[in-house]
Amino acid sequence: MRKFKTFSAVVISIILFQAVSAQVMVKGIVKDNKGNPIAGASISIKDSYDGATSDSLGRYSFKAFEKGPQLLVVSNIGYKSFEQQVKLESGVLTIDVVLKQEVTELTAVVLSAGTFEASDRKRAAAVLDPIDIVTTASANGDITGALKTLPGAQQVGESEGLFVRGGTAAETKTFIDGTLVNNFFFSSVPNIAQFGRFSPFIFKGTVFSTGGYSALYGQALSSALILESIDLPDQSSANLGISVLGINGGYQHLSKNKQSSFGASYSYTDLSLAFAVIKQRQDYSKVPAYHGADANFRIKTSKTGMLKYYGYFSSNRLAFTTNSIDSLGYLDKFSIQNSNVFHNLSWKENLPKRWKIFSGISYTNNKDDINSNMQDNNKNDVVLNGLEFKEFNVDTKGTYFNVKTVLEKKLKGLSAIRFGGEYNFSYDRLIYTAYNNQQYPNAVKEHIKAAFAESDIYATNDLAIKAGLRFEHSAILDKINIAPRLSLAYKLGKGTQASLAYGIFYQNPERRYLPSPNALTFMKATHYIAQFQRSINQQTLRVEVFYKKYDNLVKTGITNFTESAINNNGFGDASGFEFFWRDKKTIKNFDYWVSYSYLDTKRDFLNFPFAITPNFAAKHTASLVTKKFVQQLKMNLNASYNYSSGRPYYNIGFDGTNYKFNDRGTIPDYHNVSFAINYLPKIGKKDAKSFAVYVLQVSNIFNIKQTFGYQYSYNGYRKEAIVPTSRMFVYIGAFLSFGVDRSDEVINNSL
Repeated sequence: MRKFKTFSAVVISIILFQAVSAQVMVKGIVKDNKGNPIAGASISIKDSYDGATSDSLGRYSFKAFEKGPQLLVVSNIGYKSFEQQVKLESGVLTIDVVLKQEVTELTAVVLSAGTFEASDRKRAAAVLDPIDIVTTASANGDITGALKTLPGAQQVGESEGLFVRGGTAAETKTFIDGTLVNNFFFSSVPNIAQFGRFSPFIFKGTVFSTGGYSALYGQALSSALILESIDLPDQSSANLGISVLGINGGYQHLSKNKQSSFGASYSYTDLSLAFAVIKQRQDYSKVPAYHGADANFRIKTSKTGMLKYYGYFSSNRLAFTTNSIDSLGYLDKFSIQNSNVFHNLSWKENLPKRWKIFSGISYTNNKDDINSNMQDNNKNDVVLNGLEFKEFNVDTKGTYFNVKTVLEKKLKGLSAIRFGGEYNFSYDRLIYTAYNNQQYPNAVKEHIKAAFAESDIYATNDLAIKAGLRFEHSAILDKINIAPRLSLAYKLGKGTQASLAYGIFYQNPERRYLPSPNALTFMKATHYIAQFQRSINQQTLRVEVFYKKYDNLVKTGITNFTESAINNNGFGDASGFEFFWRDKKTIKNFDYWVSYSYLDTKRDFLNFPFAITPNFAAKHTASLVTKKFVQQLKMNLNASYNYSSGRPYYNIGFDGTNYKFNDRGTIPDYHNVSFAINYLPKIGKKDAKSFAVYVLQVSNIFNIKQTFGYQYSYNGYRKEAIVPTSRMFVYIGAFLSFGVDRSDEVINNSL
């Protein structure tokens, strides 16, 4: 027995010695392509149990029992897998590994220079969504009202539109589901800014590009507002709204198989009650009243395809008088009736071999009937000698059609190429009827054809480049332009990046200057943008500097006693610095953002005697927006402060040969503090999927005097301040939703 035990010990020792001598020690360090160690990487011999995980310094080691030629595999989330043939023999085998980053949407840098985006695709640049818009106290539920709290946008209160980085409102274009929208705002009224026609809640994505935007979009010198409509709703629902201004209601139906939906809504707004309580500067004989209706359907054409339609109709009218600045004791009367129809049909689909297609069509028809005349104090129409031009009628009819198709090919990782074409048709007809019933018809028909190509190149998760080229041909100008675009983004760290953007942008002269007796060409702007952005843990910091150079701006002159475009010899530039900070983390249930813009701009265009700062551009603009959600009370408390340094004003006269200044100066600084309370109780039982929102909103709560500029009499001897229709405005309303509890959207947005 003793001999047997001795023999067994010897055999076991031999086996153990052979096993130990058969082992191979495999070790090394795992790093990324920047030389940084990678912790948690998995290292193994394929089809075996041999392996290890790298430590915090990227080091690994393990004993391998396999022998001979084998395959070493190294992998980690966010990196491309590494494989290498190895020969396992006795001793130590050292293999250092460099893993290359896998370009993924979760970790890749975002091309964001010049762009604020809120969507389900671009988390890092997300800024404003529909709930943000309607809960911004100074926005009055208007999309562009909320965007004016972002850097780059000016606080212009006497005219509708987005004035961006020294550009006019006409230099900003709006797109819905990829196609151009004409008449995005209600028709202009003298010295009263009009709101946008569309509700924020029909959109799921908002891109506000203050410069350097994609080659897919054109005909905008300064800025592009790109809106994407919602897809299928989560479930069927209905809503009803009642306020001191009117009533609205709608219904959305989702099919049982959740493959399609349809809906419609109607709204009526009448400002009679509000104007009866809040005195207006204007004396309204027809208080503003608006009818609006829309309809939609959405159909999933496949697992990846979607067909969407949105149609909109509105009609409105108003008439008012103001004390005439041209003849004391008399009144100036203005009236307008407007009807607008908009249709948008879009389709997107994933095709085989990583191809995608998008196609969209939009149609707009807009009609305005505008009347102007003078009245005496008894409201009787009069024609005064020398002021006959103040009595006229203008009938305008505009028909607009836009179609665009984009093909996209996904390449390796997130890289892609896309190309396509666009056709834009417009036909504007105008009949001007003078005081003596003499009619002057005018019509402008334009065809703009465009082709574009663009590529997204992701070299790594840290470096991305977007390069594009756009070609356009204008029939009325009979000219072609070629516009290159280039953007670059580099990731500096987690949630931190630097971006650059460059682009050339062209735009036709405004329709009011067409047709011209003189040959005109495209207006041109060249953008240069540099940006730093950090977006992490519900905090976003953006710092941006820019320079913009204008060429071929339209100059106007007097021809046959009327002002018309005479050439494209205008020029200008704009430069500035912008800052944006948003914080939803530091204070529980409290969200705020701060924005600041510095703008230095001059341009020589229209009837300017030389290059001067335009009257819509302020050197300093700032906003503070705060939102506090009191969860126990289901109440949202919102406040906004908007500031703008004094803008210049000018009275430019014509001496028969040249334009000259009759008066110039600077208006007072602009201040506005607004406050809103939203109360969101549920309706019915505790688990009911219905809720109400009660809204109280007060604009300019401190009744601060605001001046937007000055208007001058015909002879230039008198001037009058342009001020808001009322210093303060109060809004009270209740909105009911049945089937969907959207109060969670407000809660989640505020947390």
